[in-house]
Amino acid sequence: MSAFPPSVCVFCGSRPGSDPAMVGLARDTGQMLARRGWRLVYGAGDIGLMGETARATQAAGGRTFGVIPTHLMQGEVARAGLDALVITETMHERKKVMFANSHAIVVLPGGAGTLDEFFEVVTWAQIGLHRKPIVLVDQNGFWQPLLALIEHVIAQGFAPAFLRDLVTVVPDVAMLEVALAAHLPG
Repeated sequence: MSAFPPSVCVFCGSRPGSDPAMVGLARDTGQMLARRGWRLVYGAGDIGLMGETARATQAAGGRTFGVIPTHLMQGEVARAGLDALVITETMHERKKVMFANSHAIVVLPGGAGTLDEFFEVVTWAQIGLHRKPIVLVDQNGFWQPLLALIEHVIAQGFAPAFLRDLVTVVPDVAMLEVALAAHLPG
């Protein structure tokens, strides 16, 4: 585990999205993490919601730990000035390093990569590989289609009912802070 606990892994988009409120959500998340003394663990990019979260964390005096695979160094433009930067060979290794250096997982809006990251940590929890809190920030109902899909999968008998209990859903950063504070010191 990290030498700088507590650490929060934030999975989110490498794009800003079409709703400007999501950029504000990323910024507010970074500021909250810094204020609470929780280190940001993230994908090391300097673009999209990822970059916004990191910039806000750093601007507020928070610590940052970025993990990026070599093939994304140019496309995601690894953020300069991170407290720690790990360069991996693969995306899978990136996720493993991020997860291993975190005490909690937060999922902000994002695309296919964010969904991949979310489902991997949820699957690991479902099969008993970890008990870290997973918090999905559903600002403006962004994740409602995903939550409906999870309910559908459960209803169709492809997942146990406790799957829904592995994820805490919150509407905003204020409730995200409450959810994280229930599990982390600081």
